[in-house]
Amino acid sequence: MNIVAIVMNQVLSSPSSHVSSLTYSPRRTIRASRDHLRAESLKSHHLPSGSNSTSLCSCGRKHFLEAASPTMPFLPISSPNASRSKDVTETFHPQRPDWYKELFAWFLSTGMRSYEAEIAGYKKKLFNHLAGKAETVLEIGVGTGPNLKYYPGNENICVFGMDPNHKMEKYACESAKEAGMKPENFRFMKGVGEAIPLDDDSVDAVVATLVLCSVSDVTQTLNEIKRVLRPGGTFLFIEHVAAEDGSFFRHVQNVLDPIQQVVADGCHLTRKTDLHISAAGFGGGAEINNAAIYSFPWIIRPHVYGVAYK
Repeated sequence: MNIVAIVMNQVLSSPSSHVSSLTYSPRRTIRASRDHLRAESLKSHHLPSGSNSTSLCSCGRKHFLEAASPTMPFLPISSPNASRSKDVTETFHPQRPDWYKELFAWFLSTGMRSYEAEIAGYKKKLFNHLAGKAETVLEIGVGTGPNLKYYPGNENICVFGMDPNHKMEKYACESAKEAGMKPENFRFMKGVGEAIPLDDDSVDAVVATLVLCSVSDVTQTLNEIKRVLRPGGTFLFIEHVAAEDGSFFRHVQNVLDPIQQVVADGCHLTRKTDLHISAAGFGGGAEINNAAIYSFPWIIRPHVYGVAYK
């Protein structure tokens, strides 16, 4: 998720604590987890009134679902594995009490304004890649929805906003409304990047901004992104990254990283996300650029942004 930099600075004098290590499931378990998350989506997301399981969604795409029901969502998802009872987010995402989730969501909605103002130029440039090319978009780690205003002014675009924190939903939906998106063109769903609850080759674009710093498994998340992208699909990203090896900033990041993971919902200061993206094997290549963002504390100033193509 995004960075709670202000909160982090307030607790620098407190004893550090480490996030418990997470156990990764084998591929078959991951697919079973996605199936369970699909079941959860079926419970909470519905087609517009009068629609059916094989009707056109608002973005003009026909999604054939395996189980016919008048309450099926318009997400391109498969039938669930009913035997899976544990929420997949518990496997990949640090568990937090509701008060923490609510506080984190509130902070992101109010405490990131200076950052969003500085990063706006980069985002406008990136989101131009979607104009006229993407009608179905998945944004992982959608958070409070600060990116929704950058989507092309295409009334047929459908955006699926995914986040492990359900407290983000009310903020994200409000952001979609403020961005002028039709209610039926934005859907929030609970989920994690390591097990995206969408079918193979089901979206035109995937967006991630300040997300890969906090997933449990970067490589697996990038593999999931490639899986759900259609051939020729686009992956847009903006991420903060580790400072240069051996630098003073990097040494400080190493010291503060455990604290950051606690106060910023699993965020890591020392990830070399650009190297992960370069090594992910996007068939169409990746364009990775460096930037320094000064509205963030200096320990999280280095950023990378760019586009990768399936």
